[in-house]
Amino acid sequence: MPLSEHEQRLFEQIERSLSEDPKFASAVRHSDPKFHARRRIIISAVLILAGLGLVVYGVADSSKLWLGVVGFVLMLGAAAFWMLAHKRSQTAELRSVGGTATRRTRRGNGGIIDRLENRWNQRGEFDR
Repeated sequence: MPLSEHEQRLFEQIERSLSEDPKFASAVRHSDPKFHARRRIIISAVLILAGLGLVVYGVADSSKLWLGVVGFVLMLGAAAFWMLAHKRSQTAELRSVGGTATRRTRRGNGGIIDRLENRWNQRGEFDR
């Protein structure tokens, strides 16, 4: 069911006010599992490249062959970390945002949220 023009304007106003709140935007971004999975994938890619560098250095300098083994183990661990992060990013769902934000309401005047809730609750009364 599409929104009326008035409801669309109110929805856009709410979106604008939420997008201007840096604390809210930061909380939503940091609670997004895809954000964390993307960061883990980047970290694992860097570790894979570092491991590859250690393998090449260990093979090039035959006296430090153990360094090549350490690089291979690092690459293996980073690849496992990448697969886990990739799996989480594919099945990630947003969870509720935790934090210290509180909702303050005034009983007399009421804020925009209270007015919107009242209008939403009363929408069925006008149709009858």
